[in-house]
Amino acid sequence: MDNLDLNVLRTAAGWRAEARGVVLGTITRTWGSAPRPVGSLVAVRDDGQIAGSVSGGCIEDDLVAQLRAGSLQIDRPTPLRYGVGAEEARRFGLPCGGTLELMLEPLGPQSGVDALLARLERGERVRRTLDLATGSATLTDAEPGADTLTLSETHLVSHHGPQWRLLVIGAGQMTDYLAKMALALDYGVTVCDPRAEYADGFDIAGVTLTRDMPDDVVIAFKADGATAIVALTHDPKLDDLALMEALKGAAFYVGAIGSRVNQGKRRARLSEHFGLTEAELDRLHGPVGLDIGARTPPEIALSILAEMTAVRYRAAGAKAEAGCRL
Repeated sequence: MDNLDLNVLRTAAGWRAEARGVVLGTITRTWGSAPRPVGSLVAVRDDGQIAGSVSGGCIEDDLVAQLRAGSLQIDRPTPLRYGVGAEEARRFGLPCGGTLELMLEPLGPQSGVDALLARLERGERVRRTLDLATGSATLTDAEPGADTLTLSETHLVSHHGPQWRLLVIGAGQMTDYLAKMALALDYGVTVCDPRAEYADGFDIAGVTLTRDMPDDVVIAFKADGATAIVALTHDPKLDDLALMEALKGAAFYVGAIGSRVNQGKRRARLSEHFGLTEAELDRLHGPVGLDIGARTPPEIALSILAEMTAVRYRAAGAKAEAGCRL
């Protein structure tokens, strides 16, 4: 779930708290090209105010027109399809051949939006199951890696919360910037630091802090292809413990701070003492981050997230090395 859709839920919950009527629309299917992906949200208030987007604006305008005409006075989830033909697709601002289907849901206490938001604020990833006959929703923990929306004749199942995860080793100043920027990019962030002098002062809303040893944390984290692991302590006793496990796992990105000289020494240690292969060592991004000339902690944090993003999207230059970091 991206920040736009999370803000839609927050806005819808605020309207409900003011005793306003709200209809929530979820994109459930698209055919051909569509402006927004499946799972995107739009909310319409009883006076026609809109939050969120599922198109360039034409579909939102139509929803407001339907509301004012009384056709959105629904008491159960109801599907609505746009762009069935080329002429209608053009009318609603969809690319040629594009078709989009929404599930319109009148929000009420049975919708569980407040409970969903509370769990999302804690950084949890949640599976929401909407009963299409009754409009009631149940919330459960999302299974690791689950990110699809499924629609059957009886239920709409959606997943909410951070799909991507970031584990940072070290709770220093740079981690503050990296964690906050990663949250803005919809990562679920966990910080590991067993050192009391660093962990005691670390407190960022939405970020999980663990004081366990890095190797144990990496193993328990069960990294998958949506996981990034970054070591920032400058302490080989901690960074190497994390890296020796991370480089053997499935994380899409593993990085470590330090100059090229120190990276060479690290590779030698990981090979000699922990038995990592050349292929495993070649997965390490170090010096961490894209070379953008970064010097300050926030600049380096930016360079790290830039490289993580490039690797995620397999962009050209994703493996460019940065210069000496601190």
